[in-house]
Amino acid sequence: MEFLYEYGLFLAKTITFVLAVIAILVAITATAIKQKHKKGELEITDLSEHFEEVEDDIIHSLLSKEQLKAKEKKDKKLAKEKAKAEKKALSDGKNDEQTSEDKKLFVLDFNGSIDAKEVSSLREEISALLMVANDNDEVFLRLESGGGMVHGYGLAASQLDRIRQNNIPLTISVDKVAASGGYMMACVADKIISAPFAILGSIGVIAQLPNFHKLLKKHDVDYEQFTAGEFKRTVTMFGENTEKGREKFIEELEETHVLFKNYVSERRPSLDVEKVATGEHWFGTTALELGLVDEIMTSDDYLVNANKTRKVVAIKYVMHKSLTEKLSKAVSLTLENTIGKLWQSNRIFPS
Repeated sequence: MEFLYEYGLFLAKTITFVLAVIAILVAITATAIKQKHKKGELEITDLSEHFEEVEDDIIHSLLSKEQLKAKEKKDKKLAKEKAKAEKKALSDGKNDEQTSEDKKLFVLDFNGSIDAKEVSSLREEISALLMVANDNDEVFLRLESGGGMVHGYGLAASQLDRIRQNNIPLTISVDKVAASGGYMMACVADKIISAPFAILGSIGVIAQLPNFHKLLKKHDVDYEQFTAGEFKRTVTMFGENTEKGREKFIEELEETHVLFKNYVSERRPSLDVEKVATGEHWFGTTALELGLVDEIMTSDDYLVNANKTRKVVAIKYVMHKSLTEKLSKAVSLTLENTIGKLWQSNRIFPS
């Protein structure tokens, strides 16, 4: 009998364990299927709440017990007065008037790569905030990009134009770099702020490619290319480039540069575009003198000051990544950190 009891208990535990594993697998599968049809999701962060928590932590570490009690008593009194005032405003029919809590600052981030693939998330973020924002609110974009492909950054700038078309104030902050395509995005803003040593400008166009024709010819390798249309391909990596093809390619670059200059000029009419559209870049303080930016300030200072008068909310669209993508990113970051540490440890410092 004891054996049967032990066996029955073991069997019950085994069945329970198997059912638990099956339930977990079903849940994981259901989540995977759900995410398969969902490319990403919005993450909303209340930065005002974060600032308040940081402030409270610092105050609590500085004040004595007596001072903390006095502060808590004062805070409770202010909270009651505020709630009473809001209740009175509602009863008086003044609920349509916006308070500082109603006025919001929506914070976005754009850290651009060469192909500006981050525009996929940016368009989702802007579409989301346009559903709830109005002209009493403001959008604040922390921008970092050295530029890249024209069509990618052209689309990114067009996404920012959607904000201005809806009469919502747009401020762009550059803490490190907004050059070339990055500045194309920045110039859309009603106001550009910059850190003193941030890099801005580079209003120009560049294209370069190697040519292996001589190397192939030396080794008796023929390269054939077939096109329909005289300028379907102007320059090539493997064929022999002609002077006519080079001239056409340069003409296309010049055309792109003119479009770039016109785009900047339309959005910052007070800027002397011909003076700054030389392909050069400048640090923030010089950029202010040239009119490329409007004020020298970091994004941190702007957000802290804005938090005093309005609610600050960050919006981020996070793309779902497959397990393979996550693993490859982890490997690349590990290699990058390892190489960085090796480089740092082998640096020679002057005595």
